Amino acid sequence: MENNSKENKYIRAKERVDELKKFYANLWSYILVISALALINYLTNGFSYMWFLWAAFGWGIGVFFHAVGTFNLNPFFGKGWEERKIKELMKDEEESKKWK
Repeated sequence: MENNSKENKYIRAKERVDELKKFYANLWSYILVISALALINYLTNGFSYMWFLWAAFGWGIGVFFHAVGTFNLNPFFGKGWEERKIKELMKDEEESKKWK
């Protein structure tokens, strides 16, 4: 049983590392692409119209929500919310069976 527990911990840790890698790859891509777009924007019109900000804003929203999901930054559904809700629903299920 202890071996199975270690395997489960390893699998969860590996999934977490994969999730972090995906976020950092997304962030790194964002930085590189937006920087390149800013450079192109500057070279073509000298920032008279900063069109690259539209891409930065749009993709930035995506990166923000990716960070919220990756680092559990959601104030409404924090780290322990899911576990508490599961326990609450299991308790409600048990109580409803008592009355049937």
